[in-house]
Amino acid sequence: MADPSPHERLRQRAELAAAVSSRAEIESFFQESAKDVLLAFARNPHLQERDLLRLLERKDLAQDVVLELAQHKAMRRSYTVQLALVRHPKTPRQVSLPLMKFLYVFDLLRVAQTPAVPADVKMAAEETILKKTVSMPRGQRSALARRGTGRVAADLLMSSDLELIRTALDNPALTEGQLLKVLGREDLPHAVVEQISQHPRWAQHYHLRLALIRNPLTPLARVLAFLPDLAVTDLQDICLDHLMLPQVRKYIEARCAARLNKQSRPAHD
Repeated sequence: MADPSPHERLRQRAELAAAVSSRAEIESFFQESAKDVLLAFARNPHLQERDLLRLLERKDLAQDVVLELAQHKAMRRSYTVQLALVRHPKTPRQVSLPLMKFLYVFDLLRVAQTPAVPADVKMAAEETILKKTVSMPRGQRSALARRGTGRVAADLLMSSDLELIRTALDNPALTEGQLLKVLGREDLPHAVVEQISQHPRWAQHYHLRLALIRNPLTPLARVLAFLPDLAVTDLQDICLDHLMLPQVRKYIEARCAARLNKQSRPAHD
């Protein structure tokens, strides 16, 4: 009798993968590489939560295999498997996005901070977090401000709570670009502008200084402290901003004139 062809052997192994029930037999399929066999294995009704989690640790799974795991009965009973599915880079959006509404806030944060998760899924996780912050206890908001993504920290800045503002500004994930967007908001609390202008890290950023000078909520003392280190051309550009407070514009124009006059004087031996 002739040996079965490779195609027949693959078919037989797939049939076995779909039906094995003993732990020893199940263990033999976790390192399987053939897609058809993995698809059959993912449909196996004898798989338990731990088996699905072990398979989802493999980032090389084909999307079809992940989709099969998402339809397994063990997934519907397991929060941990649902979280693993959302965090898997191959999980289809039609699976991961609906599952997000069942996840806890700090698990959503884990999704947003998982490097392999697609960018649009991360954004959806952040948006879900931000919707939940409205009714969130202060302690949780503070923890998010400290540990959250830059986008989450920037959104939590929209507060009059000084401790929360300071915590968010100290978040290492926060970026200059995100703060520039914050400073451009019309509904910005005065305390936020003041804290940015006094922050030992952010007050040193040149473009943030320009934005702070343009912002009418920045304390005058901080505006005056920033002026000596700014280029005259940037100061002249700021003076063209019709939203600048008149008294601040006049002061900057005077400083520009004085600096230009000093630069035009001939050098003396």
